[in-house]
Order: sequence, then structure tokens, then C-alpha cells
Amino acid sequence: MIPFGCSGAIALTPQQRQRALYWMPALAAGLIAWIAFLVIGHTPIIRASGMALTVVGMALALRPMSAALSVIGGLALAFSPSFWLQAGGAEILNPLHVLIALIAAAVVAGAILLLSKRPIIGIAVGFILFAALFFSTVGTPRSLRLTTVLTAWTLYLMVDGLLVSNPRADEPSNGALGGHHTLGLLLLLAVGVANDPLFVLLVPAGGLGLFLSRKRLSLGYWVALLAIFAYGLYGISQTYYSEFWWNFPVDQAMSLSYRIPYLIGGVWREPERWIQLMGLIVGQFTAFGLVLGVLGLARLSRWHPPVGVVTMIAFGTYAAFGLIYFGADSPILLLPLLMIQLLWMTYAMYTFGQWLQKSRNSVRLRWFATALFTLLPFFMLLRIVGIA
Repeated sequence: MIPFGCSGAIALTPQQRQRALYWMPALAAGLIAWIAFLVIGHTPIIRASGMALTVVGMALALRPMSAALSVIGGLALAFSPSFWLQAGGAEILNPLHVLIALIAAAVVAGAILLLSKRPIIGIAVGFILFAALFFSTVGTPRSLRLTTVLTAWTLYLMVDGLLVSNPRADEPSNGALGGHHTLGLLLLLAVGVANDPLFVLLVPAGGLGLFLSRKRLSLGYWVALLAIFAYGLYGISQTYYSEFWWNFPVDQAMSLSYRIPYLIGGVWREPERWIQLMGLIVGQFTAFGLVLGVLGLARLSRWHPPVGVVTMIAFGTYAAFGLIYFGADSPILLLPLLMIQLLWMTYAMYTFGQWLQKSRNSVRLRWFATALFTLLPFFMLLRIVGIA
């Protein structure tokens, strides 16, 4: 029976109320982004909803750095040029099919939840059912929008799991890794690799994060993770690798500025490729954002080494791919790299605010860093509407 208060509203336990308050900033960021996608970007409602769900996941990954910074960081992702490229256009999904898939998944998940009394099982089965229906009747293969959604929520589970299992010495322990971390991460990686094999670039970071969490996992779990990794590598060899282009002369590829959706080996040694990769970051978040990312990684590695190492591994795998991939869709495929850069930038502003507060012994100065960071999504929004 659900308890009701005097006002007729559902009464929440203190733990549920705390969880709701924790999620509210992320949901607010997603709502703001959703409205912007619809009104400014003229995006179909299903696509706008999927993009907003990505913003919610990104904001949740940033939530430990404060409510305000999580909203700002989520909106910075929403208004970044590479992410905004997904806005607009015509709807290619059938709304009725999407609704039927959601209802079927919700009914099955609810039934399992009532019978087993274990929420994680019901959610997992519902997620698997929806993914299966999406791939078979609704979605399109190698959906870039689905990749961004899964990336954001994978980052959230990795960061949240590492912070829970590896608190700082001066912080209270938050307990061990939960089932939603382990099973959720495995499901996200499996669906992500099934959608696009390039998602396998997150598997090494995910596996390292699980190892650093010191969670005892079954042999079957590690075998499943290894199988996902092997399947993803095979998919990359079939999708992005061609022997002709892999052995193509590097000097010709650089001089002719080829835009082909394949990997060219050896080109990573060219300084121009590194400059282009840094230029991608600058083009999204300005030079200020590039510097902030370096500072954020340095501080994150100092105060939360597991999070710093895991995100650096994930960033490195995508950076290595970006250096040798010559496709015109590179800015979209490298969105996970940009999400990690944004996480580092947000942590840099968080540490700056903490430093201001301690140096002047004033809580108000901490908000100066937050206000300064607000300029980033504001500038991006102005750039989108053509003012900046």
C-alpha cells in the first residue's frame, strides 16, 4: 500500500526525497535543452527527447560537483556544435512504434518488479526488451544519437560507481558498488557495441573502473565483458578498416585532405593531426575550455585518482581513433571524447570555486566560479542563434 499524507500527495521516505532532490538539477537541464531543441533547433519530438535524455545523463555524471555546475555542464554539451548537429531535420522514427516499444518494455519490467521484488532485474529486462524492439523494428543501424545517449549514461555509471567505491580519505564511505552499476554498465556496453562497434572504445575504461572498484564479480561477468570487447573489435575491423586505406601513403592523405570513412595507419605521427584534434576541442568549448580540461584532469587525478585514470583511458582510446580516422563524421563520432573533456572542465571550475571559498573564507566566492562557467553555454547558445 502506498502511504498518503494529509494533502493527498504520495509521501516519500527521506531516502527517496534525497534521491529526488539529487536528480532534479539533471532533469531541469534536460528540460531546458529539450525546449531549446524543439523551439530553436526545430527538432522532431522523438529526436529532441533522445537528445534531452543524453543531457540528463551528462548532468548526472557532473552532479557530484554541485547542482548548479551539473546544469551548466549539461547545457554546455547541449549547445556544443557537434552535439547540436543532431538537431533539426525530419523524423525518421515512427512515433507509434516507439510508443509501443516503450509500453511493452514498461509492462514487462513492471510485471517482473512485482513478482521478484528486485527492481534491478525488472529494469534490466525492460531495457533489454526495448533495445531489442528498437533495433528490430524502430531504430536504424549505427545510430549516432543512440550512441550519445548510451555514452552519457555510461559515463554517469562509471563516475558514480568510482566515487561510491573509492571515496577520498576525508569523505565518508558511501558503500559498495551496486547492482545498477555493474549490470547497468554491462547492458549499456552491450547495446552500445551492438548499435555501433566503435562503442567498444569505452570497454577498456569500463573494465578498469570495475577493477578499481574492488567489487567481486563472477567469472561469467568478465567473460561477458570480454565477449563484448571481442565483438566490438571485430565490428571495427569490418566497419572502419580497409587494407587499401590503412596502407595508403600518409603524405598523400594529408596533402589531399581526404574525407573517407576509414582508418589510415601511421598518420598519427603527423603533427597536423594532433593540431586538428585539439582544434576540435577548441571549436566546441573555446581555447579556455581546452585549458580548463587540462587543469581539471590534473586536479581530478590528484583528488580522485580512479576517476582521473578511467576517464583518461576513455579519452585516450577515442583520441587515438580520432588521429587516424579520416571520415567527415569525425566530430560526431568523437562526441564521447568531448563529453569527457566537458567533465574535466566542470571539475576544474568546481576546484576553482572550492579554492576561492577556502582562500577568502567566504561561501559567496564559490558562486563566482559557477557564474563564470555559465558564460560558456550562454556563448554557445548565442553562437547557435547567430548573434555571437
